[in-house]
Amino acid sequence: HRMKKGLLILISAPSGAGKTSLVNEIVVRDKNLIRSISHTTRIKRIGEEHRKDYFFVTATRFEEMVRDHEFIEYAEVFDNFYGTSKMFVNQYRGQGLDVILEIDWQGASQVQDLNPDAVSIFIVPPGKQELETRLIKRNKDSKETISRRLSQAKEDMEKARNYNYVIVNDLFEKAADKLLTIIAAERLRTVNQLFNNDVVRSLLSAK
Repeated sequence: HRMKKGLLILISAPSGAGKTSLVNEIVVRDKNLIRSISHTTRIKRIGEEHRKDYFFVTATRFEEMVRDHEFIEYAEVFDNFYGTSKMFVNQYRGQGLDVILEIDWQGASQVQDLNPDAVSIFIVPPGKQELETRLIKRNKDSKETISRRLSQAKEDMEKARNYNYVIVNDLFEKAADKLLTIIAAERLRTVNQLFNNDVVRSLLSAK
């Protein structure tokens, strides 16, 4: 029996576009989807669980993993390191599950270099005004922080051009449907069907 190979799905968004809620929703609605769990050196917050939210590791262990090329991508964010383990991703894709990486554009471009077959989806808010409103509502942030996040978000959105798909998150349910539609279509690509569908494989194999 041949190896199956699930999709590798990269989902990015500017801060406040609602990416995490959408990913939570589609993982519940589609049992073949699994969210990648990152390794991190940051301290576990209250309510977080090892192996569920993150793999919490020491800085020393993280450095070893970097040295041994165990990450597809990794980055430093506010003095902590975050990385996506090759083993985690390959293990689940090998079972035919589609693995979602919630990732910023820098991480996404690292992953795309190594995995040109990755499906990349960028989520944007329904307008700059709405983004501002969401950031103000969501955070007890100072004006400076909000304006910094806004200009960062505008910069981020320019990176959407490098993605296969863009979804505007105006109505949550509709945005979730669109995400699942993209994933369903990608599963039906000939190249993926040849890998994962025995019927297609036998029909299309050279006689």
